[in-house]
Amino acid sequence: MMQAMNATEVRRHWSEFIDGVVRGRPQAVKRNRDHILAISLDHARELLNGVRFTMKVEHEEDGSVTGSLEGLDLVENAPDLESLRRALAKELLIYSEHYFAQFPMYFSSPNRRHHFPAVLRVQLAESEDEVMELID
Repeated sequence: MMQAMNATEVRRHWSEFIDGVVRGRPQAVKRNRDHILAISLDHARELLNGVRFTMKVEHEEDGSVTGSLEGLDLVENAPDLESLRRALAKELLIYSEHYFAQFPMYFSSPNRRHHFPAVLRVQLAESEDEVMELID
């Protein structure tokens, strides 16, 4: 079990704490009854490395394609598959921004809580192209 550092000690040695998290390992911090986990962005990206999105595709009579992402309520229509992936990537970015902007509401919702790893992975992406690469 990970030992939690005392918040007062972390505050006294803030620079060393940050260096330890970024160059070393994640650290738990305790303040009264509250606990947090400090983790570097590189470690978080690795932790979420397996998060992928599966696109279901339907070919429409007009030649366009409609796609949805399994487990998420995101649906888009586009002229071709590549455009569809890009449209869904944009929707993922928008959804993840909304999720984080109203995090307590989304995380407390039983039908949205499980989206947290996915939206965090999208938030950690460095570009729209990176989000597109997460869609299979």
